[in-house]
Amino acid sequence: METCNCTLLCPCIFTNLAGRPTEGDCKAALALRIDKGSKDGVSLDGINFIVMLQSQGPMGAGNMTVGLIVDSAASDTQVEAIGAIASGAAGGPMAMLAPLVGKMAGVERREVRIDNDGVTWSASAGELLDEACEGLLNLSTPPELMAIDNVSHPLNSRLALAKATRSKMDAFGIKWDDSTGTRNGHFAPFAWSG
Repeated sequence: METCNCTLLCPCIFTNLAGRPTEGDCKAALALRIDKGSKDGVSLDGINFIVMLQSQGPMGAGNMTVGLIVDSAASDTQVEAIGAIASGAAGGPMAMLAPLVGKMAGVERREVRIDNDGVTWSASAGELLDEACEGLLNLSTPPELMAIDNVSHPLNSRLALAKATRSKMDAFGIKWDDSTGTRNGHFAPFAWSG
């Protein structure tokens, strides 16, 4: 799941990272839960982590600041493996963003919780992050989740559209606090390999 400071719908999604963020800069937090996975024989099953980023203008212009928050239950070896995956150093979909990163701001360890109830998602990492989003439903009976397809996003080419109901970030110099329900969110399953 992800929330950002852009108003719905984030221009990065439909402009292939070329659009100017609605607030001038982009502040985003991607919360990920690994149900089953490994890197170089290191099991990552059940590990939660968060990629936080900020760009001073369009994401495609580069010079992004990126920080990583990994669940405190992860071992040092697991943190190292997740760092290689999240930074794109291990290849895979995150490698697509690696050339746009100007500064790796570091790694923090906190209890990272990711919860899901139907079309509502939330994530927290101690005092560093507290975010939630709610999927947008259409008018069919029963209502169905709205989604956007064929996007160039590292999580998935299909993203469920959502509104951020809570988005509070304060880590790596990235600060944002909004609960208006007017900001962007989305979520999707992911299956990465590198």
